[in-house]
Amino acid sequence: MKHYRKGYLIFFGASLLLIGSCQQGPKKDEPTKPEEEKITAPEGIISLKESKSLYDNYSKNRVGIIEEYEMERYPDEKYIPARYTSFSLDKMKNYTAFVEQEAKKAGVKIASFRLYFANYPDKENFPDGKKIVHPRQNSIFIVPTMMVDGEEYGFYIGEDGKAKLIKDAVGDSKVGANSEKGKSYASFIPIAPQNGDQSLILNKGNSSPPPNNDY
Repeated sequence: MKHYRKGYLIFFGASLLLIGSCQQGPKKDEPTKPEEEKITAPEGIISLKESKSLYDNYSKNRVGIIEEYEMERYPDEKYIPARYTSFSLDKMKNYTAFVEQEAKKAGVKIASFRLYFANYPDKENFPDGKKIVHPRQNSIFIVPTMMVDGEEYGFYIGEDGKAKLIKDAVGDSKVGANSEKGKSYASFIPIAPQNGDQSLILNKGNSSPPPNNDY
């Protein structure tokens, strides 16, 4: 009887192992993750030493002039010129993705991004009603460009969904194609932007006087 019981237990245990192995099935090789392509440093990266030199040159050749000018306007008010404008990484990614989306829908390619130097007005609010945090401070705004007849021009998206040149809407009247005396003049009158137009210009970053933790 003991031999029968022992044999039964062996058979029962072997059956459980067999059933378990059938349920598990053959192991599949886990897919290997592709290696991320290494990004090389883009042309234009400068050394820390060169960046320090550029910062100091601005301090020497520009800051004093700005301070003197603002002190003449407001003698009783201390003025510290802005030295940088910053945008968060998420904001820059969202901005470039949005511009690429709008350019693609309009059927044009982005040639570059221009960073224009700017100066905030001596007012409390922007035209859209938002508060000006740093009146009179220097800043930048970013404009995407596209190629037209071999030249780069800043553009926006018109109410009709097509890419239009900024210069045609708000530019100087002395812009355009006319070779008289080597100058360029426009044969049109600037068109006022419409309410349905979509600007692609980015501004309102975090502008500030020089931080204490960089230079």
